[in-house]
Amino acid sequence: MGAATGDAGTAGGAAPGAPPFEQTLAQLEALVRRLESGELPLDEALRAFEQGVRLTRECQTALSAAQQKVQLLLQRGETAILEDFDTASVERVSVTTAATFHSTDASDAD
Repeated sequence: MGAATGDAGTAGGAAPGAPPFEQTLAQLEALVRRLESGELPLDEALRAFEQGVRLTRECQTALSAAQQKVQLLLQRGETAILEDFDTASVERVSVTTAATFHSTDASDAD
């Protein structure tokens, strides 16, 4: 599996060299199957879970960027011109949302 080449292979304008969305999603699905098998030792299962969290965040970031592009195209109608936008802002929102989600989960556990 080589590095993605060109912008067409990256989802939502991801960082150069980042795997395309579909590849990241396939990795996540394989990881879930391994975890669901129940045959991983605890320490390996924890590492796999941490990797799954990272992969999930990457997918969420790519989907958010794609959604923003679609919204821009719909808002501009026929006068739409494709342009790059700062995906770092999407990543900040994703991380903030994830942090809020996790802190909400922690308070629900009480």
